[in-house]
Amino acid sequence: MFKQILTLMRSRAYTAEAVFHDRHALPILAQQIRDAARGVEAARRAVAVAIAQNRLESENAERLAVRIKDLETRAIAALEKGCEDLATEAAGSIARLETELQNARQVLAEFSGSIDRLRQSVRQSEMRLSALRRGERLAVARDRTRRLAHDVPGENTLADAEATLAQLEQRQREAELTAEALCELKTGPDPAALAEKLAAAGCGRPLVTSADEVLQRLRSRMNAH
Repeated sequence: MFKQILTLMRSRAYTAEAVFHDRHALPILAQQIRDAARGVEAARRAVAVAIAQNRLESENAERLAVRIKDLETRAIAALEKGCEDLATEAAGSIARLETELQNARQVLAEFSGSIDRLRQSVRQSEMRLSALRRGERLAVARDRTRRLAHDVPGENTLADAEATLAQLEQRQREAELTAEALCELKTGPDPAALAEKLAAAGCGRPLVTSADEVLQRLRSRMNAH
């Protein structure tokens, strides 16, 4: 029984750890990528320093070779003049410089190989980092798509929204038609104005007495007396 309880506790701990990791996988991945990027940048700087040191060593070797060549020329001139002591001293210096040059060239050869390996390692790390960043972008896109799919409303909610929209559109259309009808009523023909227009055209009895009619009526009354 005790063993089963321990097994159950371990199982629940594993499940809780898995749930925690799944829930926070993207932030964890982002931080891991940032840490990896800093490591790659540090490695890139280390390679740059190594290249600079290698170039300095190469320049030093070139200077040694120039000094050796110059001393050899001077030592030969000393021998030609019979200055054995100077020639011997020059030969000792040349021997020391040649040893130093040999060591420098050996270091250069080994250093160059190490730099090539470091460059290759940095390039591989940069490629892996780029792949991680692409993968992170895809993971973020998938997560957002999953969340969007999870948040999509159900069929009933969509149907209710569509019905509400249809009702709203119907009411808006009804309001538009009502406004148009009112406008037509306001701008329609006025019966009184139309009667005046018809009377002026000689259609039916005149609505307004003219001055000629008044004058004719006055003359008729005067003649009657």
